[in-house]
Amino acid sequence: MRRGWRHIVKLLAMLWASPNSALGLAWGIAVRLTGGTWAWVDGALEVQGRGVGWLFDRVAPKRSIAAITLGHVVLARSTRDLTRTRRHERVHVAQYERWGPLFIPAYLVSSFRAWRRGFDAYRDNAFEVEAYAVDDCQSTHDES
Repeated sequence: MRRGWRHIVKLLAMLWASPNSALGLAWGIAVRLTGGTWAWVDGALEVQGRGVGWLFDRVAPKRSIAAITLGHVVLARSTRDLTRTRRHERVHVAQYERWGPLFIPAYLVSSFRAWRRGFDAYRDNAFEVEAYAVDDCQSTHDES
């Protein structure tokens, strides 16, 4: 695909994902106002700070969440978590580009289906399976 078309396709993908990115940006603004930081890295706005961890601990107190992606916004507890989860979270960015505003409902349906089948609603969610496959490939590559 010619370079000009790639830019147009990327812009359309960002627009398609923008309702979800708006949610992430709203959260990111709150984090920034409470001392968090922002950086544009590899096609996503990365946000880290205490406000992220505070909400993670209230939403899922029994599961240790390091990062979450909302469209083109990745929110994490710390810079270390952003670095550690970057490959995994970029898979989610690409998923948002494919699914757009349908991503969150599709993600929830996938979690429900896994749970109904007796599997883990998070790790066996089809979207997480795809993201963890990238992590697993990287781990295998790093070990060789």
